[in-house]
Formats: sequence, C-alpha cells, structure tokens
Amino acid sequence: MSSTPAPPRTAAIVFILLTALLDVMSMGIVIPVVPQLIEELTGSTNNIGLWNGLLVALWAVMQFLCSPIIGSLSDRFGRRPVILISVAGLALDFLLMALAPNLWWLALGRILAGVTSSSFTSTFAYMADIMPPERRARGYGLIGAAFSGGFVAGPLLGGMLGEISVRVPFWAAAGFSALAFLYGLIVLPESLAPEKRMAFSWKRANPFGALRLLRSHPELSSLATVNFLLHFAHHLFSAVFVLYAGDRYGWGPWQVGTLFALVGALDMSVQGLLVGPVTKRLGDRRTMVIGLAFGALGLAMMGLAPTEEMFIAAVFPSAFWGLAMPTIQSLMTQRVSESEQGQLQGANNSVGSIAGVLSPIFFGAIYSISVGERPVLPFIGSAFLIAAAVLGGAALLGWAAGRAQAVPSLDKRSQAH
Repeated sequence: MSSTPAPPRTAAIVFILLTALLDVMSMGIVIPVVPQLIEELTGSTNNIGLWNGLLVALWAVMQFLCSPIIGSLSDRFGRRPVILISVAGLALDFLLMALAPNLWWLALGRILAGVTSSSFTSTFAYMADIMPPERRARGYGLIGAAFSGGFVAGPLLGGMLGEISVRVPFWAAAGFSALAFLYGLIVLPESLAPEKRMAFSWKRANPFGALRLLRSHPELSSLATVNFLLHFAHHLFSAVFVLYAGDRYGWGPWQVGTLFALVGALDMSVQGLLVGPVTKRLGDRRTMVIGLAFGALGLAMMGLAPTEEMFIAAVFPSAFWGLAMPTIQSLMTQRVSESEQGQLQGANNSVGSIAGVLSPIFFGAIYSISVGERPVLPFIGSAFLIAAAVLGGAALLGWAAGRAQAVPSLDKRSQAH
C-alpha cells in the first residue's frame, strides 16, 4: 500500500488551523489577567511574581511529561479522537479556572492546561499525515501563522475583556475552545489509517523513551539539537525582552505590547505566505538555514542597537526566523514512519519544554549580571548577543544536517519497536 497521504480535505486543514489559532488565543487571552486573579484569590500583592512563575513552570512540566503520551496515543488510536478530547478538555479546564475559588484550584487548572494543550503534538502529526513530504513545510508554516495570529489576538482581547472582570477572559477562552470542539466534531476526518497505527507502549510514550526516538538516526538527533537551540534562543523574549526595553529605552506596556503585535504580524506573514514558495524554490534545508541566520542577525542587531528606532528596525530581519521552525519540522517528519509521527511530535514538544525551563533561567541570570552599577558583563545587550550566537551555531549544525532524504520503512521501524 502506498504511504503517500491522500489529498487533504480543505475542511480538515481549516479545522487544524482554526484549532491552532483558537488554542493559542485561548491561552493568550488569560495572560493579562492571571496575576490579577492570583491577587484576588490570595488577597495580597505579595509573591504574585513567584506564584505566576510557579504556574508557568507547572504548565511547562506537564507539557514535558504529557506531550509524548498524547502523541503516542494518537499513533495508537488515531489523531481525530485525541485532538477532539484534548480540545474539549481545554474548554472544561478554562471553565474550572473561571470558577476557581482558591489558588490551589487555579494551580490544578494550569496543570490540566499543560496536559490538554499537549494536543499540539497530534495537530502537527495530523498535518504530516495529510501532506506529502514536499508540502509539509508549507503546512507547518500555516500552523505557525495560526499560532502567531493567536499570539497577537489573545492578549489584546484578554486585556480588553479583563477591564470588565478578571474572570471574563477565562469564560471567553472556554467558549472559543468549545466552538473549536463542535466544529471539529462535524468536519474533522481521521488522517491515520488503521493499518499504519502502532501499539501503545509506555517505553516509547514516557518523555525519556520518546527522546530515544530522536537518537535513532544521526541526522534526526542533529535536527533535534537544532530544534532545541531554536527554542532556547527564542525564550530570550519571555525572559528579558520587557526588562531590556524598559531599562534601555524607557518603554512601558503600551510600547512593548505594540511591538509584540508587530512581531506577531510579521511572523504570521512569513510563515503563512513565504514558507511555501521559498521551500519550493530552495528546499527545506536551505530555507531552514536562511531562517536561522536571519534570526541570529536580528538578535545581534537588537543587542547592539544604539537607538530605539534601530531596535524596531531589527524586528524585520528577525521575522525571517519564522522560516526555520516549519522546515525543521518537515525535515524531521521525513525521517520517521507514518506510525511514529505522533511520537516524534511529542518528543519535539518535550525538547521545547526543556528549553522553556532552562532558557529563561539562563537568560534571566545573564541579564541580571549585565545591569546595575557594577555589572559583571559590561554590556546590557549581552543576552541578545549570546542568543544570536546560539542561533548562529544552530544554523551551522542545520547546514550539516538534513541532507539525506530517505524515510525509514514502516515495516522496519515497527519491527524495531
């Protein structure tokens, strides 16, 4: 039987993109009000930053633990049930947080959010199922564009709704997730044929077992390292961007929010419009390296920018960083069988989660020794320059990787496991 995916249904692709948009928007919509809800539940402004950080860490830990499990479940039972159950669970989770009577219920909600948002692994696997290898980068670019759209719209909408009540954004997020579930229930077909499914195994589904898949092929492990370095550098923004913009240029929330919206819009344009044509002309590997190189250039320009105008200008070359993620995903999917796509995406998500834990700590520490009266590092933009060097190293590694195009045989891969 041919392993070439059947022509994708437009409605299915629309659902996958809509789900990605609504999921990210639902998560982003609560970001502006979570600190306020913590204050409401504790009755104090003390340790809000600590509690907020712990809630973020809980979410990241659950992503690390559950992403491979969710991905392996989709390899066993199909993508459709896993995606729909996860989206429905996310809606119920937001309802739980909207009604949370105390901080412990809110923490439980964040734990469940980390579990249910692990459905992203099945979303990426679904796209690999329905897209032929030469079109996967474009498909992942569209998902990335949907993520960016949700990243822009979510916090803006959450800020507006938060003016009504601190809990209204949670109700809205639940509503968006519920709509996504109902839409998918009607239009989403299964993408993984029964004969291509793999028996569930805890040996593969636990995060450390899933990571072993990334070591099963030399180029796969190299691409996984590139993926880690990309995520590691990207978390610079969540760690120090706001502090850096405030300390160096005196920016407040309005300026930072506007620039984030610009970044999101540019990223959405690059991933949604450019990935397909560029990969068709240059191929996945070259496009990936170009994206990483432009990301390194943009970060270096941000760190060295003497004025805020130059800092804003650096956003434009860094936007081409968006070429890298879809092409890394595409190259990796070509190195595993159809029955391992979910496990691969779970392993990838775990790699991103590890970077999400380590990177903010690292760049936060770098920034803390770059400011003050007697900084250890004399240049305030040191964190940006280090992140640029990380991406430069990823570009060099990416150039060496991704050359062989052979896909492992399904029978051989299944026998190996």
